[in-house]
Amino acid sequence: MSQRRRYVIRVVALVTAILGVNYVAWRWLFSVNWDAWWIAVPLVLAETYSLIDSLLFGMTMWRLKGRGEPPEPEPGLTVDVFIATYNEPLDLVLDTARAAQAITYPHRTWILDDGNRAELKARAEAEGIGWITRSAAWAGMPRHAKAGNLNNALEATDGEFLLILDADMVPSPDILDRTLGYFRDERMGLVQTPQWFVNVPDDDPLGSQAPLFYGPIQEGKDGWNAAFFCGSNAVIRREALMQIGIARYADEVEVGVHRALRTAKEVIEQARKDLGPGDVDVRRALDEIAYDIARARRDLDRGEPLFDVTYRFQKRVAATRRTLVDADLRALHEDLAIIAGLEQLGEAPDMSLATIDETALRQLADREWSPLGAVETVEALVRSIDVDRGGEAQAVMPMATISVTEDMATCMRMHGLGWRSAYHDEILTTGLAPEDLQTMLTQRLRWAQGTMQVMFRENPLVQKGLSIAQRLMYFATMWSYLSGFAALVYIAAPIVYLVFGVLPVQALSTDFFVRLVPFLVVNQLLFFVVANGRPTWRGQQYSLALFPTWIRSFTSAFGNVFLGRSLDFAVTPKEKREHTGYRWDLVRPQLIAMGLLVLALVVGGVRLALGHASPFGTVFNMVWVVFDLVIFSVIIKAVRYRGFEPESAEEPAPAPAVARPSDQGAA
Repeated sequence: MSQRRRYVIRVVALVTAILGVNYVAWRWLFSVNWDAWWIAVPLVLAETYSLIDSLLFGMTMWRLKGRGEPPEPEPGLTVDVFIATYNEPLDLVLDTARAAQAITYPHRTWILDDGNRAELKARAEAEGIGWITRSAAWAGMPRHAKAGNLNNALEATDGEFLLILDADMVPSPDILDRTLGYFRDERMGLVQTPQWFVNVPDDDPLGSQAPLFYGPIQEGKDGWNAAFFCGSNAVIRREALMQIGIARYADEVEVGVHRALRTAKEVIEQARKDLGPGDVDVRRALDEIAYDIARARRDLDRGEPLFDVTYRFQKRVAATRRTLVDADLRALHEDLAIIAGLEQLGEAPDMSLATIDETALRQLADREWSPLGAVETVEALVRSIDVDRGGEAQAVMPMATISVTEDMATCMRMHGLGWRSAYHDEILTTGLAPEDLQTMLTQRLRWAQGTMQVMFRENPLVQKGLSIAQRLMYFATMWSYLSGFAALVYIAAPIVYLVFGVLPVQALSTDFFVRLVPFLVVNQLLFFVVANGRPTWRGQQYSLALFPTWIRSFTSAFGNVFLGRSLDFAVTPKEKREHTGYRWDLVRPQLIAMGLLVLALVVGGVRLALGHASPFGTVFNMVWVVFDLVIFSVIIKAVRYRGFEPESAEEPAPAPAVARPSDQGAA
């Protein structure tokens, strides 16, 4: 990238930040209409959200990085090409596999068939293509979707590098030649390339191409060493993945050990409180367990290996439990002797059980047995810190399994361990985008849900090993999916004014517009400069128009992470659906919003005509409503979209807009 363009981007980003902070600070301090707080506060919060979003975007663009021509790869590297599939059409999977076989750099091609289809196996093996499905160890265990499929394949292969492809992502023959060179840097863990789709018309009605993300945004993140894995079209160093898995395994086991030991201590303390003065042996046994717990915690604090500490602890608790059991057996023998003696007395002619002193019987009935329940609880806790991780098919999971999308969390962990990543902005694969609204919504919901799960479980702002910039780069992507809540406010505010005359600001004064308008204009200018000719309007439309999807992703992920609710996982269909009528039901919330906006226009016009509304305020909010309707118009187009239709059956797919990094002025 030229220094001049980088300078222009930084100037515009800085001006945007200054104007945005000035506007939002003024809104909070001087402009909130507290008499109508129920709409005024949500609006200023939404504006604050948008300002933070703008600041994060500006920071991303601050170090926009064009890498230019990649280094030449070293010869002799071993590479496994993974093609992940579950239920995609066999011909589609095999077309991708054949293209993978034709990659010029020496490698091995594997189809990772999570559907375990005999026909796919036979056809793949007939063409010399490797075929892998889940091992028997996965039976009855959590499967972890695509992450589990990849983790299973990692155990079955040994290449130094992995090229990961979705079933529909057809690679170009030189994809490895154009990416492996980056790994001359021994700390380079991942190289991501763009996703580009051959079945998308020029107007991109479903917003599939994402030219802003697969370009400036990823290049900007790359400048902060935060370009991340997008699930496909990426080359990854196996060593980095295995280090992720081992480090995560060790961390989880250590946390589990400390938690189990704390709980065990509480259990033993409670059991000791319930003992009577005669339970000397039991108290001594419980004291031994308490001492073993304290010693195990001290050993861990001194940094002794987990395996050694847990093994010694397990052996000591087992020995103590045997002591308790032996004591119980001795007591049982004594009790049996008492019973036998009572039976012998009962045989005398002048005595019976009814005439015996009840003291002996009461002694037998009231005898305190040892609290084996507490010891069994401790033993259960001991088993819970077993480092074998019996509840998983694999003890070590290199690909993150904490969300329905494995990519972001895996890469964030990689960066946390000090590995680097690169974004190579060259289209080296061509894939298939959703061809109907239902499929697109399924795909976007899964992406958003996965991102929200990662935010709830491993918020980057508090992750160890990440730089401040890396934390903010990951958080920026997560933050963007919260836009659904802000969208609700941006829809409601003009409706409330036009229908009820309630103004969420103190006044639509000169101060208001002098601060707002320059911020909005310069913010759009930043998008224009950054895009450098790439279309961004469709992406901005869907950021608002898919507000129900973004809200659902937040609520469902929250319910999954914190409330234990299930989160359905659906593979994005790769086959074109038959047209069964327009699915207006899929966008019912958007249609309701559009209806309310149109109604607000009508009511506002009537109130203006009757002299019941301010002309200036009404016109301003009408313009706002029209803008919202223009944004939502993409939904109408999406519902009516019937899929990609090439101009002729023999016409090849259109060429990518970007073929080589040098075409973008990268230096």
